[in-house]
Amino acid sequence: MSIKRALVSVSDKTGVVDFCRELSELGVEIISTGGTKNLLADAGVPVIGISEVTDFPEILDGRVKTLHPAVHSGLLAIRDSEEHQKQMQELGLGYIDLVVVNLYPFQQTVAKPDVVYEDAIENIDIGGPTMLRSAAKNHAFVTVVVDAADYANVLEEVRAEGDTTLATRKGLAAKVFRHTAAYDSLISDYLAGVLETPYPERYTVTYEKIQDLRYGENPHQTAAFYRKPLAPEGTLTTAEQLHGKELSYNNINDANAALQIVKEFTEPAVVAVKHMNPCGVGVGTTIAEAYNKAYTADPTSIFGGIVAANRVIDAETAQPLSEIFLEIVLAPDFTPEALDILTKKKNIRLLKMGELAPAGERKAQPIVTMVEGGMVVQDSDVHAITEADLNIVTDRAPSAEEMKQLLFGWKVVKHVKSNAIVLAADDMTVGVGAGQMNRVGAAKIAIEQAADKAKGAILASDAFFPMGDTVEAAAKAGITAIIQPGGSVKDEESIKAANEHGIAMVFTGVRHFKH
Repeated sequence: MSIKRALVSVSDKTGVVDFCRELSELGVEIISTGGTKNLLADAGVPVIGISEVTDFPEILDGRVKTLHPAVHSGLLAIRDSEEHQKQMQELGLGYIDLVVVNLYPFQQTVAKPDVVYEDAIENIDIGGPTMLRSAAKNHAFVTVVVDAADYANVLEEVRAEGDTTLATRKGLAAKVFRHTAAYDSLISDYLAGVLETPYPERYTVTYEKIQDLRYGENPHQTAAFYRKPLAPEGTLTTAEQLHGKELSYNNINDANAALQIVKEFTEPAVVAVKHMNPCGVGVGTTIAEAYNKAYTADPTSIFGGIVAANRVIDAETAQPLSEIFLEIVLAPDFTPEALDILTKKKNIRLLKMGELAPAGERKAQPIVTMVEGGMVVQDSDVHAITEADLNIVTDRAPSAEEMKQLLFGWKVVKHVKSNAIVLAADDMTVGVGAGQMNRVGAAKIAIEQAADKAKGAILASDAFFPMGDTVEAAAKAGITAIIQPGGSVKDEESIKAANEHGIAMVFTGVRHFKH
């Protein structure tokens, strides 16, 4: 066997002229279509049009050109089958040994903010995937290339042996089926969005690998990092790493947790995260002030943590950041002076995020969680509340300052593992109780961490109080106001306890479980 005939039809023409020129010099006949044929001909590469093979013109504005028996018989014929050989000879059909195809730019088309439905549909490739699948199915005899990154290896093998190895053809065929599956998944996802069908009868997803990771959650686990093809800006998958060693599995999860919290705020805010829970959150008039509050909230736990900011990091902020060990600092950007300070630390990772849209301005995205044998899908929790959404249920209404802190605390507790309690005062967290099996336990942890700072603070709970014991613990610590969803059959017990202690309490009507 040897490669004698190649069919080349590409949308992305990167490297295709040099590839085909060398193939031609090796004695390979090049068949091509439309724009690819014109490009090769203009570059002086010998090429014949697809119509010369099919004896049929390209019709319907190019929609039909390769969907022809003369093409697909050449791709699908089993070369060591006497019956197939006989039929090919009787019909005067030739074999095609190499297929080089990439597809209409559907992803690039639907990524445009002003794309119209008709343009999207017109960029669904039909002939390309069909040729790829035919060639990939028959990889025992046919080489198929869908990625320009494979040109060099294919040329090297053809130069050496006149053909590719079976192992190479198997690998290229597998890549083709991944490619066409991803292509179809993008189309399916786009149409589901157009038709407002978030949970269709079959749920297909596709992701592109960013990098292999050193290991997973623990060193004995393997892992890789993938990106959704149309991932929005301001996400970890679109971030630019400016400094530091590569991210780990745990880095990525912690950084994403920090990013989701800091996006809750429109004012300058800084979030410190440890093991996907916030250990300190602060807002201020400047990002430096916000960082100081986040650090002061828990100067012990921030060590070795992740810090996220929603403003550009300047030198005033970078200096105290450089004085402790941090795994990652992520922000919309860094000033040159800040980079000079922070890049002196060899191991710190610096991530430039670009513009961060606050939670209230973001659209919900599907969140996929794998379970053994399947998965569950939900939309992301981008729900935001204002003071007007709150129901004051106690005799005493919150003061203006208490209301400000209640709204602050609610933004934070939304991102703390359930059962969750957050104490806040002076635009910063002073106590965080996360991931406990009962709410009183979470409250006790937060109160113990806050110590004297609990007096005069507010308390935020991610879910309702099943009884009045959390209010009693809050009152004993000197907490003056509480925000919680409400909705328990024992709400009146909690309300009565709050009234007895002069605590103002508001209900949101919304819970934020986070498992």
